[in-house]
This record gives sequence, structure tokens and C-alpha cells, in this order.
Amino acid sequence: MNDSSCNITPSYTQESNFEQAIKSDIAKFWRSRQESYLKSFDKKSLYWVKFTAPHHTKAIVVVNGRIECTIKYQELFYDLFQQGYDIYSYDHRGQGLSQRMIEDTQMGYVEEFDDYIYDLDCLVKHFNLDHYQQRYLLAHSMGGNIATRYLQTHDAPFDAAALSAPMFGVNVPWHLRPFAPMLGQVLTAWHKKPTFAPGQVAYFAKPFEGNLLSQSAVRYHWFRDLYEQHPELKIGGASTRWVWQGLIACKQCYLMTRHLNTPLLVMQAGDDRIVSNLAQARFINKLKKTQPSCQFKVIDGARHELLFEQDHYRNQALDATLAFFNQH
Repeated sequence: MNDSSCNITPSYTQESNFEQAIKSDIAKFWRSRQESYLKSFDKKSLYWVKFTAPHHTKAIVVVNGRIECTIKYQELFYDLFQQGYDIYSYDHRGQGLSQRMIEDTQMGYVEEFDDYIYDLDCLVKHFNLDHYQQRYLLAHSMGGNIATRYLQTHDAPFDAAALSAPMFGVNVPWHLRPFAPMLGQVLTAWHKKPTFAPGQVAYFAKPFEGNLLSQSAVRYHWFRDLYEQHPELKIGGASTRWVWQGLIACKQCYLMTRHLNTPLLVMQAGDDRIVSNLAQARFINKLKKTQPSCQFKVIDGARHELLFEQDHYRNQALDATLAFFNQH
């Protein structure tokens, strides 16, 4: 049934059986994880997990987004593992179960955006994927930016990469876009202690109605309940420094497209109001000039979290990802 030569959609967890699966098969799978901590380049402690089977010959490294963590990705890890992939993932510095950077543990903070890239490089080297026949990278949102910068700046061991709603720009009012990086830098310098960027606050569970992340009620409520059960996972708004550093990284992704040689799939959520769809289109149009094997897929009507969306959208994202990986 999973033979790539057949035109049959692989079976993923569906909303109709999500609650049963997350409490049974997926829960059992999650308990089988190998987990530990790794000291990164600057001795910060990073939490990682992996799921492996002796008969698997291909692997996926999953790089999640801001405020996320490996525990949130149980369903995705399970679905990809069922398709024959070993899974490797980790929590970014400052979030999840990795070491928090500042006293206010619910503020999104990073000293330099490049720190995220060095972390990914440390993890990839630690995982040592040399024995696999194929190696892939799957990254979401902020993780998509990190993965892109990593591929642009390192000799990466991946055969292909897929990005879900990558952060190549953020939705800032048009009249503020030219000044946003400078404003973030000025506000960072102005405050002696890390402070939330304008409009950003500590973590709170936004109601499902009107949320900008997902139209899947069952997946959204599960993720919010998970954070209530494990308050140590909570991370809220971004600091002025994170915004400043993040916007610089977005610009670097665009400026350095010619340094990206890994086959790349960019998946855009059609109704995304978190990151900039215009920036994604600009990026892929520039990349095509030097990387003809890149692909761009728009999933119409989907919100930002393609991998946590309603089945109609999530299935498309997973199908596109696996089809692209199968090509490489």
C-alpha cells in the first residue's frame, strides 16, 4: 500500500481517529523514543529525541518552529516513521526542554540567530547519519529559516529538504517593514534587560476560535492541553532582540540563495497570516535561477501550521513532502 509506484495516498493519522491514536498507538510510539541532552558549541544544553528501526534505510531530521517542541510533534513523527523513515529531532535553545536563555523563561530570546544554525550543525553531527541511504530535512516556520541558513552555510549531508511555511519574512504592516529591523535593534539597545517586542506578551492559551495557526479543532486543543499539562514547555511572545535577529536572518536567506545547492521544496499555507507569503514567493523565484530542482507548492486555504492542520491540508503537505523526498 505504501509502494511509491502506486497512486495511493499513504495512510496518515486522521482527525476522525486522532484522539484514539494519540492515546494508544502514538502514545506507545512516543514511549519508545531515545532521548538525551547535548551540549552545543557554547555549552548550552539541547534536548533531542530519535526513533529508529534496524530495517530503515532513510532518515528525516525535523526542525520545528518558534514556541514549539518535540513533544508537540508526536503525531508527525509517528506518521513519518510508519512510512519507513527513522526520525531525529530536538528542541531549540530557549524553548521546549532545552536550556532557557534568560530569567524570563516565557520570552522568546536568542543572542544571535546564528546560534540556532550552530545548534543544528552540532545535532546533525551528533546524530551521525552516514549509514543511511537517504537523508532528509523537514523544517517548519522559524525552523525553515534555520534550515535554509544551515544549508547555505554548511556542507550538509542531506539529499533534499522540505520547508513548511518557512519564515522568510514576517507579517509586519507595510509602512513599518523598512524600519522593523532598525526598530528591533534600537529597542534592544534601549532596554538593559530583555523585553518583549511591541505587541508581544507571555504565553497564554489563545482560544481556537479566531486562531491563526490551524483549522483543526482536535489537533489545536490537544496541543494547548499538552502545554497546560507540561507548563515547562510554555513559551510566549518574542523579545525585541529575537525580532531584530530574526529579520536579519530573513534577509540573509534571500541574499544567499545562490549558496543553496540542496534540492528544496517550499510549501506555502495559502491563508498564512503569521509569516510572509510574499517573501516566500520572492525567495523561490530567486532560487529557481540557480537551483532548477527546487519546487514551490501552495496549499490553498491552509493556515500557518500545515503539519497540524485539518486533514485536507495536512495530507497535501505530507504527500508533497514524501513525493519530493522520493524524487531525491
